[in-house]
Amino acid sequence: MAGSFAGEGPSSAEARREGPLILTEDPDLLDDLLRLCAAAGAVPEVHHGSPGERGSWKRAPMVLVGDDAARGCRGAPRRPGVMLVGRDQDDPEVWRRAVEIGAEYVLRLPDSEGWLVDQIANAVEGMGRSALTVGVMGGRGGSGASTLACALAVTAARSGRRTMLIDADPLGGGIDVLLGGEGSEGLRWPDFARSKGRLGGGALEESLPELHGLRVLSWGRGEQVIVPPQAMQSVLAAARRLGGVVVVDLPRRLDESVAEALAQLDVGLLVVPGELRAVAAAQRVAAAARMVLEDLRVIARGPYTAGLDEQWVAQALGLPLVGDLPTEPGLPAAQDNGVPPGGDPHGALARFCKAFWEQADVPGRLETVPPRLHGGGPS
Repeated sequence: MAGSFAGEGPSSAEARREGPLILTEDPDLLDDLLRLCAAAGAVPEVHHGSPGERGSWKRAPMVLVGDDAARGCRGAPRRPGVMLVGRDQDDPEVWRRAVEIGAEYVLRLPDSEGWLVDQIANAVEGMGRSALTVGVMGGRGGSGASTLACALAVTAARSGRRTMLIDADPLGGGIDVLLGGEGSEGLRWPDFARSKGRLGGGALEESLPELHGLRVLSWGRGEQVIVPPQAMQSVLAAARRLGGVVVVDLPRRLDESVAEALAQLDVGLLVVPGELRAVAAAQRVAAAARMVLEDLRVIARGPYTAGLDEQWVAQALGLPLVGDLPTEPGLPAAQDNGVPPGGDPHGALARFCKAFWEQADVPGRLETVPPRLHGGGPS
């Protein structure tokens, strides 16, 4: 069944909404509000003392009125999203001023800073459907999980979906290498390792390398960096708020950061070669992942040991079968020539991934148990 995805369309800064309107003549308060807007990934419009152009008052996704500027906002058209902001915790007149300007909230800094950052980010990025988030992990080493993750992301981006690929495996060598972008400019995981709280989705997207029409968060080439679970949560939550598609390349081991990533997935794909030892290893990986992830499915990969096929692999693991991952001759050579996995739209791997995305239902989520996919056959 063909499906629609929220967030389709432009993936660059042109898709971002305008920032909030700030009204204040207090330089200290203005500095605080600019700092909070930056934390939310928003670029505000600042007026000193009064709304000025009424179009700005109506057009802005939200309006932050300083205590000092409330008098100048009397008579402004009533609208949602107006907040009166100040520092005086004991001001008895604050509620009267809030009523006069039609403020929905009265905020006092610094107590309300965290909440206000969330509201700014929500207003700027919108409150639409979150991204369809798919994780890919290998049942054993060398199963081809990273190759599939790349191909899924490249195929999604080629179809026009807003796409982000996140490398959650610090020992995988960097997924940007598979995309031929290890030297591209942009931030990597070491730049986000200390992130806590809310990240702005637009700011995250614009800071990452853009490769083959998608944004990529990979690892640096330096020393290994430990990503705390708080950082993993912040980054994935920001990516999901943008809508579209998020693909996460996951390691086989489970620690707190990986558990946080699993908790944010809509569906997990376990790539398992058709060998008895691989199935045995995959059983342990699946058992650990299912402690956190409810929807885990298997993608089998040949060649198969005599007597095995994709259905046997799925039954042995007790997981729904997505399909049989096709082999694509010449894939390593294509990568050497700058063509990433899934980069050939007529290749078996790209056709497999295209069929996978087309199984999304209308609300933007995959069917409970999808029909089995096969990458072979005519394009």
